[in-house]
Amino acid sequence: MRLVTVSIGQPTDRKPPYRFSAFTRVAFSDTDAQGVVYYGRYNPFFDLARVEYHRFLDLRDRDRPFGAFVMRASHVVYEAPASFDDLLEIFVRVSRIGRTSATYDLAAYRADDDRLTCSAEQTLVLVDREERRPVPIPDVYRIAVATFEGAGVEVGVPQ
Repeated sequence: MRLVTVSIGQPTDRKPPYRFSAFTRVAFSDTDAQGVVYYGRYNPFFDLARVEYHRFLDLRDRDRPFGAFVMRASHVVYEAPASFDDLLEIFVRVSRIGRTSATYDLAAYRADDDRLTCSAEQTLVLVDREERRPVPIPDVYRIAVATFEGAGVEVGVPQ
């Protein structure tokens, strides 16, 4: 069996301060009775972009012995509709790293006309997989994100 690696995400400088984006296509099952993306389907799109961001930085959950990120808060703003078969480019960045949490900014644009359809600010907390309690974000994560994001990320000092 031959393994093929395909990346749907990549670094970009198209929409500063974002430095990374991933692509997804709207499936029929993502749409509602009006034929537009159902509001709840943006979270899976954002999850996909965040996973690709972590994959690019070599920080995927399955590879992390230090815990898993879980959603603490999500503030979503809907701007314009997307429809079946639209190609979406999802931009993602980490804007803040605290002691146990990280804040991600995300934005979904229709690729054909570059129209913002939805944006979100999400706070994820790193938890111990067994205890399900917050744990400090390790330096390997802080360094990888800060190196990639540069001055665009606020990095708190772990205590």
